[in-house]
Amino acid sequence: MAELVFFSGTMDCGKSTLALQMDHNHRQRGRSGLLFSCNDRAGVSVISSRLGPRSAALEVDPQTDLWAEVVGRRTRGERIDYLICDEVQFYAAAQIEQLARTVDEMNVDVFAFGIATDFQTRLFPGSQRLIELADRVQIPQLEALCWCGRRATQNARTVDGAMVVEGAQVAVGDVEMGLGADVPGGGVADDGTSAAAVGYETLCRRHYMRRITAHSASLAGAQEPLLPFDVAG
Repeated sequence: MAELVFFSGTMDCGKSTLALQMDHNHRQRGRSGLLFSCNDRAGVSVISSRLGPRSAALEVDPQTDLWAEVVGRRTRGERIDYLICDEVQFYAAAQIEQLARTVDEMNVDVFAFGIATDFQTRLFPGSQRLIELADRVQIPQLEALCWCGRRATQNARTVDGAMVVEGAQVAVGDVEMGLGADVPGGGVADDGTSAAAVGYETLCRRHYMRRITAHSASLAGAQEPLLPFDVAG
Protein backbone atom coordinates (compact mmCIF):
# COMPACT_ATOMS: atom_id res chain seq x y z
CA MET A 1 0.00 0.00 0.00
CA ALA A 2 1.22 3.48 -0.86
CA GLU A 3 2.13 5.87 1.97
CA LEU A 4 2.50 9.57 2.64
CA VAL A 5 5.70 9.89 4.69
CA PHE A 6 7.02 13.15 6.11
CA PHE A 7 10.75 13.30 6.87
CA SER A 8 11.10 16.31 9.14
CA GLY A 9 14.10 17.79 10.89
CA THR A 10 15.98 21.04 11.34
CA MET A 11 18.07 22.60 8.63
CA ASP A 12 21.39 20.90 7.94
CA CYS A 13 20.28 17.41 9.02
CA GLY A 14 20.58 15.84 5.56
CA LYS A 15 16.96 15.92 4.35
CA SER A 16 17.74 16.85 0.73
CA THR A 17 20.60 14.34 0.63
CA LEU A 18 18.19 11.67 1.85
CA ALA A 19 15.62 12.74 -0.77
CA LEU A 20 18.16 12.29 -3.57
CA GLN A 21 19.32 8.96 -2.13
CA MET A 22 15.74 7.67 -1.92
CA ASP A 23 15.13 8.64 -5.54
CA HIS A 24 18.29 6.78 -6.55
CA ASN A 25 17.34 3.67 -4.55
CA HIS A 26 13.83 3.48 -6.02
CA ARG A 27 15.08 3.97 -9.57
CA GLN A 28 17.63 1.22 -9.02
CA ARG A 29 14.71 -1.10 -8.26
CA GLY A 30 12.97 -0.23 -11.52
CA ARG A 31 10.49 2.27 -10.12
CA SER A 32 9.70 5.57 -11.82
CA GLY A 33 9.02 8.81 -10.00
CA LEU A 34 8.82 12.59 -10.10
CA LEU A 35 10.87 15.08 -8.10
CA PHE A 36 9.39 18.34 -6.81
CA SER A 37 11.01 21.22 -4.98
CA CYS A 38 10.25 24.79 -3.90
CA ASN A 39 12.63 27.65 -3.11
CA ASP A 40 15.72 25.45 -3.09
CA ARG A 41 18.86 27.27 -1.98
CA ALA A 42 20.49 26.50 -5.37
CA GLY A 43 17.72 28.03 -7.46
CA VAL A 44 14.61 27.05 -9.39
CA SER A 45 13.68 23.50 -10.44
CA VAL A 46 16.40 21.69 -8.52
CA ILE A 47 16.92 19.60 -5.39
CA SER A 48 20.39 20.26 -4.04
CA SER A 49 22.42 18.84 -1.19
CA ARG A 50 25.02 20.82 0.71
CA LEU A 51 27.34 17.87 0.11
CA GLY A 52 27.25 18.51 -3.63
CA PRO A 53 24.75 16.16 -5.34
CA ARG A 54 21.75 17.74 -7.03
CA SER A 55 19.00 16.73 -9.42
CA ALA A 56 16.53 18.49 -11.70
CA ALA A 57 13.04 18.80 -10.23
CA LEU A 58 9.67 20.34 -10.99
CA GLU A 59 9.26 23.67 -9.22
CA VAL A 60 6.19 24.03 -7.02
CA ASP A 61 4.61 27.48 -6.98
CA PRO A 62 1.32 28.66 -5.45
CA GLN A 63 -0.57 27.72 -8.63
CA THR A 64 0.83 24.19 -8.93
CA ASP A 65 -1.81 21.45 -8.76
CA LEU A 66 0.14 18.34 -7.79
CA TRP A 67 -2.85 16.02 -8.24
CA ALA A 68 -3.47 17.35 -11.76
CA GLU A 69 0.23 17.00 -12.61
CA VAL A 70 0.24 13.30 -11.80
CA VAL A 71 -3.14 12.67 -13.43
CA GLY A 72 -2.02 14.41 -16.62
CA ARG A 73 1.19 12.45 -16.87
CA ARG A 74 -0.51 9.12 -16.21
CA THR A 75 -3.18 9.96 -18.79
CA ARG A 76 -0.39 10.38 -21.33
CA GLY A 77 0.92 6.92 -20.45
CA GLU A 78 3.76 7.93 -18.13
CA ARG A 79 4.49 5.54 -15.28
CA ILE A 80 4.66 7.18 -11.85
CA ASP A 81 5.24 5.02 -8.80
CA TYR A 82 6.38 7.63 -6.30
CA LEU A 83 6.92 11.35 -5.69
CA ILE A 84 9.91 12.95 -3.97
CA CYS A 85 8.80 16.33 -2.59
CA ASP A 86 11.51 18.52 -1.08
CA GLU A 87 11.15 21.80 0.85
CA VAL A 88 7.52 20.93 1.60
CA GLN A 89 7.34 23.54 4.36
CA PHE A 90 6.79 26.04 1.52
CA TYR A 91 3.87 24.12 -0.01
CA ALA A 92 0.32 25.33 0.60
CA ALA A 93 -1.93 23.25 2.83
CA ALA A 94 -4.14 22.52 -0.21
CA GLN A 95 -1.11 21.10 -2.05
CA ILE A 96 -0.43 18.74 0.84
CA GLU A 97 -4.01 17.55 0.55
CA GLN A 98 -3.40 16.94 -3.16
CA LEU A 99 -0.44 14.74 -2.23
CA ALA A 100 -2.57 12.77 0.23
CA ARG A 101 -5.20 12.27 -2.46
CA THR A 102 -2.51 11.04 -4.86
CA VAL A 103 -1.50 8.40 -2.32
CA ASP A 104 -5.05 7.28 -1.56
CA GLU A 105 -6.60 7.34 -5.02
CA MET A 106 -3.66 6.52 -7.30
CA ASN A 107 -1.57 4.34 -4.99
CA VAL A 108 1.51 6.53 -5.50
CA ASP A 109 4.05 6.72 -2.68
CA VAL A 110 4.84 10.27 -1.56
CA PHE A 111 8.07 10.97 0.32
CA ALA A 112 8.02 14.54 1.64
CA PHE A 113 11.02 16.34 3.13
CA GLY A 114 11.08 19.62 5.02
CA ILE A 115 11.50 21.52 8.25
CA ALA A 116 8.55 21.75 10.61
CA THR A 117 8.97 25.18 12.19
CA ASP A 118 10.16 28.60 11.08
CA PHE A 119 12.64 30.99 12.70
CA GLN A 120 9.96 32.00 15.20
CA THR A 121 9.36 28.32 16.18
CA ARG A 122 5.93 28.37 14.47
CA LEU A 123 4.75 25.55 12.24
CA PHE A 124 4.79 26.22 8.51
CA PRO A 125 1.30 25.69 7.02
CA GLY A 126 2.54 22.92 4.71
CA SER A 127 4.36 21.14 7.52
CA GLN A 128 1.39 21.43 9.85
CA ARG A 129 -0.91 19.83 7.27
CA LEU A 130 1.59 17.05 6.70
CA ILE A 131 1.79 16.29 10.40
CA GLU A 132 -1.99 16.11 10.43
CA LEU A 133 -2.31 13.86 7.36
CA ALA A 134 0.89 11.81 7.00
CA ASP A 135 0.87 8.05 7.51
CA ARG A 136 4.24 8.44 9.18
CA VAL A 137 6.42 11.32 10.39
CA GLN A 138 10.09 10.36 10.58
CA ILE A 139 13.09 12.23 11.95
CA PRO A 140 16.28 11.73 9.91
CA GLN A 141 18.96 9.84 11.82
CA LEU A 142 21.57 12.52 11.22
CA GLU A 143 21.28 15.24 13.86
CA ALA A 144 22.20 18.85 13.20
CA LEU A 145 24.28 20.42 15.96
CA CYS A 146 24.25 23.75 17.70
CA TRP A 147 27.54 25.66 17.86
CA CYS A 148 27.85 24.44 21.47
CA GLY A 149 27.75 20.78 20.39
CA ARG A 150 24.27 19.98 21.66
CA ARG A 151 21.59 18.60 19.35
CA ALA A 152 20.04 21.46 17.38
CA THR A 153 16.25 21.68 17.58
CA GLN A 154 15.54 25.22 16.33
CA ASN A 155 16.05 27.09 13.06
CA ALA A 156 17.29 30.61 13.74
CA ARG A 157 17.40 33.45 11.22
CA THR A 158 20.40 35.74 11.37
CA VAL A 159 21.30 39.12 9.91
CA ASP A 160 25.03 39.80 9.88
CA GLY A 161 25.42 36.95 12.38
CA ALA A 162 22.89 38.31 14.89
CA MET A 163 19.68 36.38 15.53
CA VAL A 164 16.41 38.07 14.53
CA VAL A 165 12.88 37.09 15.55
CA GLU A 166 10.80 39.42 13.37
CA GLY A 167 10.07 39.46 9.65
CA ALA A 168 8.29 37.51 6.93
CA GLN A 169 8.03 33.76 7.43
CA VAL A 170 9.89 33.01 4.17
CA ALA A 171 13.30 34.49 3.39
CA VAL A 172 15.45 31.98 1.51
CA GLY A 173 18.97 31.58 2.84
CA ASP A 174 21.35 28.85 3.96
CA VAL A 175 22.88 27.65 7.19
CA GLU A 176 26.40 28.57 6.08
CA MET A 177 25.18 32.17 5.92
CA GLY A 178 24.54 32.11 9.63
CA LEU A 179 28.30 32.44 9.97
CA GLY A 180 28.50 35.48 7.72
CA ALA A 181 28.49 34.12 4.15
CA ASP A 182 26.41 35.83 1.47
CA VAL A 183 23.19 34.64 -0.08
CA PRO A 184 23.94 33.69 -3.71
CA GLY A 185 22.74 36.40 -6.06
CA GLY A 186 22.08 38.99 -3.37
CA GLY A 187 18.78 40.85 -3.76
CA VAL A 188 16.06 41.53 -1.22
CA ALA A 189 14.33 39.01 1.03
CA ASP A 190 10.56 38.84 1.49
CA ASP A 191 10.74 40.93 4.66
CA GLY A 192 12.68 43.73 2.94
CA THR A 193 16.01 42.77 4.48
CA SER A 194 19.00 42.76 2.15
CA ALA A 195 19.31 39.12 1.11
CA ALA A 196 23.10 39.34 1.28
CA ALA A 197 22.75 39.70 5.07
CA VAL A 198 20.18 36.95 5.68
CA GLY A 199 21.36 33.58 6.92
CA TYR A 200 20.20 30.67 9.04
CA GLU A 201 21.74 28.75 11.89
CA THR A 202 20.59 25.68 13.78
CA LEU A 203 20.60 26.13 17.55
CA CYS A 204 19.72 24.11 20.62
CA ARG A 205 16.68 25.39 22.49
CA ARG A 206 18.82 26.95 25.23
CA HIS A 207 20.79 29.15 22.86
CA TYR A 208 17.76 29.91 20.69
CA MET A 209 15.90 31.25 23.74
CA ARG A 210 18.96 33.30 24.73
CA ARG A 211 19.52 34.41 21.10
CA ILE A 212 23.16 33.35 21.20
CA THR A 213 24.49 32.46 17.75
CA ALA A 214 27.95 31.19 16.88
CA HIS A 215 28.86 34.73 15.81
CA SER A 216 27.67 36.40 19.01
CA ALA A 217 29.27 33.65 21.11
CA SER A 218 32.62 34.20 19.40
CA LEU A 219 32.39 37.95 20.05
CA ALA A 220 31.73 37.24 23.72
CA GLY A 221 34.48 34.65 23.93
CA ALA A 222 31.85 31.90 24.31
CA GLN A 223 31.05 33.22 27.80
CA GLU A 224 27.36 32.82 28.57
CA PRO A 225 25.48 34.86 31.18
CA LEU A 226 24.92 33.08 34.48
CA LEU A 227 21.56 31.46 34.99
CA PRO A 228 19.50 32.81 37.90
CA PHE A 229 20.42 29.76 39.97
CA ASP A 230 24.12 29.71 39.06
CA VAL A 231 26.57 30.71 41.75
CA ALA A 232 29.78 32.47 40.74
CA GLY A 233 32.84 30.71 42.06
